[in-house]
Amino acid sequence: MFLTTIRQLTRQARRHYVTTPQAFHIFDRNAKLIQKDRAASNAEESRTVDYLKDEIAARVADRLLDIKRDFHTVVDLGSGCGHIVKHATKDMMKKLIMCDMSEKSLNRDIDVPYEVEVERIVVDEEHLPFEENSLDAVVSSLSLNWVNDLPGALIQIKNSLKPDGVFIGAMFGGDTLFELRTSLQLAEVERESGISPRVSPMADSSDMSRILTRAGFTLTTVDVDEIQVNYPSAFELMQDLHSMGEGNAVLTRRPFLKRDTLISAAAIYKELHGHPDGTIPATFQIIYLIGWKPSENTPLPKKRGSANASLKEMLEVKPE
Repeated sequence: MFLTTIRQLTRQARRHYVTTPQAFHIFDRNAKLIQKDRAASNAEESRTVDYLKDEIAARVADRLLDIKRDFHTVVDLGSGCGHIVKHATKDMMKKLIMCDMSEKSLNRDIDVPYEVEVERIVVDEEHLPFEENSLDAVVSSLSLNWVNDLPGALIQIKNSLKPDGVFIGAMFGGDTLFELRTSLQLAEVERESGISPRVSPMADSSDMSRILTRAGFTLTTVDVDEIQVNYPSAFELMQDLHSMGEGNAVLTRRPFLKRDTLISAAAIYKELHGHPDGTIPATFQIIYLIGWKPSENTPLPKKRGSANASLKEMLEVKPE
């Protein structure tokens, strides 16, 4: 019964998208801006928690490096304090345009020199200012999961790309922080006889390929990875999330968490997921996205029935 409840709570936290044109407002964008500004205002503390975003940004940069093409200008959408730019080299691009809704985040490390030319622009990810067919490539790391209309944002990205331009992104997946989410919900059921959204909903990996295709991208690739970080307790985990500017921004969130509920959640967390050494794991599921804007040179799939060899026969051939 207890494990069944955990599975049900985990499924409820996944974020699903419908194919209707209506955009649902899930997140309080103003609250997210305040969180990011507050985190960037304490530069020294925020730098100590860059470890997660830096690691994921490095993996996004590696995917861009795998594309054997000379990009003149690349846009980093939702760049934050500058995580992808730390891994940008002249082999990837000549110029990186950092875009974020938080000016304080953009300017936190403004005096830090980088290998490539950097331009900073305050941009809301839900309303892009770029002209159609103007960008070589767009990258985004851990920003689009806070967008209310994800299909609409991807359509804007596709429109801004030049033909045969590429989009590479990373988002938190639905299993991110499932340990924290279920512990908080079980604690609320125990202490307050109900639950409220304490961890923001995330996208489900099974939806993303369809959403990219719906936005007009071709040759789409979606892959999923997990990063597990150990913390002394749930309190340190939540403090790091706060310092990252990754607090809850759901419109229907409750403004505070009762002390006894928080203590109960930390105890449940350690009991259900704790390691023998007393630490607790926090799982971050990362969904990586790649999509290309169609062009005259885009490779097309062969017509059905045009194959001249049978895969079944090939698999049945035994080696001599």
